[in-house]
Amino acid sequence: MATSDAFKKKPLWLSIEENILALDSQDLSGGKLEPTIQRVAGLLDNAGFNVSRHGGNLLKLRWAVDKAVKVGKPLLEDLNAAIAAFSLEDVADPHSATNKLLDDIGETWPELKIPERRADVIKLVKQTRLDLLIAKAKALSGDESIRLLIEEEVASEVITSALEISEEKLEQVKAEIKKERAEKERVATLLEAVAGKSEEEKVRHLYDNNVSEALIIEMAGVDQGAIDAVKKAMEDEIKEKQRLAEEEAARKKAAAEGPALEDIPPGELADYIESIREIMEFSEEEKEIRVMCEQSSIPKCLVDIAVSEPDRLDELEKNAEG
Repeated sequence: MATSDAFKKKPLWLSIEENILALDSQDLSGGKLEPTIQRVAGLLDNAGFNVSRHGGNLLKLRWAVDKAVKVGKPLLEDLNAAIAAFSLEDVADPHSATNKLLDDIGETWPELKIPERRADVIKLVKQTRLDLLIAKAKALSGDESIRLLIEEEVASEVITSALEISEEKLEQVKAEIKKERAEKERVATLLEAVAGKSEEEKVRHLYDNNVSEALIIEMAGVDQGAIDAVKKAMEDEIKEKQRLAEEEAARKKAAAEGPALEDIPPGELADYIESIREIMEFSEEEKEIRVMCEQSSIPKCLVDIAVSEPDRLDELEKNAEG
């Protein structure tokens, strides 16, 4: 309705029209017309407007009443109906919405096109947009209601009042939005680095830089299928790298452990056993023996025998010497 929070001080013409809207049709007929005008003038006086003792203002009241009688209905009946018919999409641009409204009812009520009244109608349309935004926000869950009003640049005090939240909560959501915007700026920079590259390369680049899948879809303009394909390719690459790493580790381990017992030439076997005996004379601790044997490049198979079956070294040495 035209009665709203859009005005800190309601203009006289709107207050006049509100009073006319509140009248019964019989109040504007016959001998009741003049008493009605005087009664409305008194009501406006009580509301802070000087009407009954101000010739110009009283004349404005008479003109408004005469027009309502002539048209057969109050101006606000049409204005309120036009405003109530607006959807949020209709008032996305309040100035365009006002132009349409005045085109629709301006032929009947051309006085609304007077510059000062047109400005007042724009205020009403803006207030309607705000009311619709708040209604939409209240229908959302969680912080989405707060986010909507922040994105629509609604004043902070209006948000806290309309949604009944604390200033601390509002600041928390603002901080989250700021962080999200910073992340989008980072992603935009990352995308600049792969401009002109294939879709797969872009997704891989963003994925490697810890960008969320939702943001990849939004900013790289790809679908979930493209992301899944890149993830699958990366998983295959990781598995292959892991396989190669395991093979290399096994090779290094085998190289470190040395040849199997049966592969050691007799002459080398005897030399290794002699070295082990020298080490065992120095220490009887298994850990120390193993460390020193490893440093001397003695095959692990012989070291295992030395610490678990030391008497077997004699047999091996005898066989090696023939």
